Amino acid sequence: QVHVMESGGGLVQPGGSLRLSCAASGSIDNIIFMGWYRQDPKNERELVAGTFTTAHTTYADSVKGRFTISRDNAKNTVYLQMNSLKPEDTGIYYCKTTGYSRNNAGAMEKFDRWGQGSQVTVSS
Repeated sequence: QVHVMESGGGLVQPGGSLRLSCAASGSIDNIIFMGWYRQDPKNERELVAGTFTTAHTTYADSVKGRFTISRDNAKNTVYLQMNSLKPEDTGIYYCKTTGYSRNNAGAMEKFDRWGQGSQVTVSS
């Protein structure tokens, strides 16, 4: 079993900063992708930032230059540093982890796991 746990989030004024953390645990063999998605009022999730095993990172245009994603491979943890926050950054942020784990029979399986969601509110 693979579990993903998020922490961080909260209420901040425009221009402020917040940091989100996401840790994956369990019988993980390797992780190929960790990223953050923001859910809109239509309950659709858009990619905000992601990082791949190759160390390649990707960002939504709306957050480039303000958000930074980083990863600690030893801890299977990804961070999202959010600076110069704007009201339009408000939403529920979900961490997604994709990788491979071993099942009870010892066979490799691909997994996708979502965190529980973290509320980020940017308001004066």
